[in-house]
Amino acid sequence: MGDRKGTSRGWHITRAEGTLTLSRRLPARFDLGVGTILPQVARPERLAHQVRQDLWRALRDLRGFAPCVRITPQDGQLHLLAGGEVAGAVPRAQAEARIAAVLEDGARRARWLRWAA
Repeated sequence: MGDRKGTSRGWHITRAEGTLTLSRRLPARFDLGVGTILPQVARPERLAHQVRQDLWRALRDLRGFAPCVRITPQDGQLHLLAGGEVAGAVPRAQAEARIAAVLEDGARRARWLRWAA
């Protein structure tokens, strides 16, 4: 299966071998990244946009931050990697803790899943 690329309101969407990657820049780069597992949903692209929005809100004070979300379906679940590219030095552990807090927030997860259903 070949790579497919597209854009959605200035965001690059890359699909390759079942994996969807949403990024501001190409190639997508994960200088920071935290993973989680979610139930499979009908529209992973919508899920990726929702995660990206909340990720940006939580990390917009990081200079040069460009969010990326990668979703890979596996065994009836979605393996999601959220993070992105950062220009310059960043306190990695603190930034990844903030990403984890976004991904673990029950209210956000429920909203993402409702929106992507």
